[in-house]
Amino acid sequence: MTAQFPTCPLCSSQSTSVYAKATDIEYFTSDDVYDIRACDECGILFVDPMRSQELNKIYPKNYYSFQNNKKNLVVQLKEWLDRRALRQLTQQIPGQELSILDIGGGTGWLVDQVKRADSRVARGTVIDIDDGAKEIALRNGHDFFLGRFEAYEVADRQFDLILMLNLIEHVADPHAVMAKAARLLSPNGLIWIKTPNFDSLDARIFRHQSWAGYHTPRHFVIFKKESLERLSDMSGLRLRSFAYTQGAPFWSASLLALLQRMKLVRVSASRPAIYHPLMPILQAVSAAFDFVRRPFGAKLSQMVLTLELNRDMDTSRD
Repeated sequence: MTAQFPTCPLCSSQSTSVYAKATDIEYFTSDDVYDIRACDECGILFVDPMRSQELNKIYPKNYYSFQNNKKNLVVQLKEWLDRRALRQLTQQIPGQELSILDIGGGTGWLVDQVKRADSRVARGTVIDIDDGAKEIALRNGHDFFLGRFEAYEVADRQFDLILMLNLIEHVADPHAVMAKAARLLSPNGLIWIKTPNFDSLDARIFRHQSWAGYHTPRHFVIFKKESLERLSDMSGLRLRSFAYTQGAPFWSASLLALLQRMKLVRVSASRPAIYHPLMPILQAVSAAFDFVRRPFGAKLSQMVLTLELNRDMDTSRD
């Protein structure tokens, strides 16, 4: 009898193999060891098992995007860079008023940044699974849908900018999510995506040491540039811009886990990696290292891309 391997969540191929094994080095939601599998057909990585029906277990209450965190120097620099990028992005979108959708947007902090970057933003909608984030988002004047994007239904409404930052890697069916986003996009609208790149230096160094970009078990599917472009094409979208950007979150959490294995620091479920006092220092050093390498064409561990509708394709917008 032929062994049945897990099916690729993007192309449904069963031609997959174990690429690495990983544990939860950040939030310690379980002691389980997960397979990180590679699809030979479409070139993605995916976690096995994929615990898409256990989100309340794998996303603890102290998960970083659910919190209204204090701003250190690194966070303030990141917000300034985000606003600059967002201003450049929204300037490409015509219209007197803009409507923004942030999928997996937590408290709506990024929509706040868009509003600060462009005064034309008249309405912001946030989708997230955390009811604690809902209260903050509503208090800040955003619409909020509590649940998965797959369950979000809105009649006769389109968005000029859809934000999917650190989102597409968290969903079990990336094609369904991307295609739905395309249907909600206004004719001149843009989708802005940030997602991990497993074709990077830190991903190779920490491949067999639970690289933080796996974010096990919360990152269900991980891409590199070629497989991400394929997903965009499948979803009726085309690439408008692409860039690699600093991967300080992955470098720093991977390095902190290394220090823990050396018994030099202690990280636990009660004090996850993101809240360790060493993290701001590790993030600053890692970001600087990546910024230095970026002009030389380094494939850094995060990808940022802007997508628009491919008008040469039927995106099933009815």
